Amino acid sequence: MNHQSWLTLLKKHRAIAVIRSSEQEVAWQMAKSVAAGGIQFIEITWNTHKAAELISQLRSELPDFSIGTGTLLHLEQLQQAIDCGAQFLFTPHTDVGMIQAAVDARVPIVPGAFSPTEIMTAWQAGATCVKVFPIAGLGGPAYLKSLQGPLGDIPLIPTGGVTLENAKVFIDAGAIAVGLAGDLFPKHLVQNRDWRAIVEIAKTLTQNLTTC
Repeated sequence: MNHQSWLTLLKKHRAIAVIRSSEQEVAWQMAKSVAAGGIQFIEITWNTHKAAELISQLRSELPDFSIGTGTLLHLEQLQQAIDCGAQFLFTPHTDVGMIQAAVDARVPIVPGAFSPTEIMTAWQAGATCVKVFPIAGLGGPAYLKSLQGPLGDIPLIPTGGVTLENAKVFIDAGAIAVGLAGDLFPKHLVQNRDWRAIVEIAKTLTQNLTTC
């Protein structure tokens, strides 16, 4: 899938489920649950146990979904992620070399940025979108909305403070999509292996955002 097609699909579905776990089986269940709830974009963070193996497995089991990875910190990890079949790449920071490597491999990349300067640097280097992170520490939806005047042509994805309650507010403020982690996977539900409840949470989020 080329970058434009990926962006078009992302704008249609709006949500990215961010999964991090020290147990591969738990991460697999988390992914299957949000997929059952209709979330099409699933990010397995690279510091999840056996992330590469899990990404390959999910790509086989969920061929109609977009399975990617995040928390990529350096070029070696990015190359490993590409090699295992990750369909999109997130980093918590802006690294021009990593962006260029992803562009060369024709894999969508979403680097993290904090300021307008970092956002513009990432975009000019070839980023598919830019992750505004951590959005909670930057002022939430108001900060994202303030970026729309000068940077409105750059597709932005806030993470690190997006909740079920404010996800639609971020979309209304100009985000192309949002990334959610903890709110999709409440600790007590994961600990109790209550996957059915997580499916319902994902369904509610999907319904709220696809009407945007």
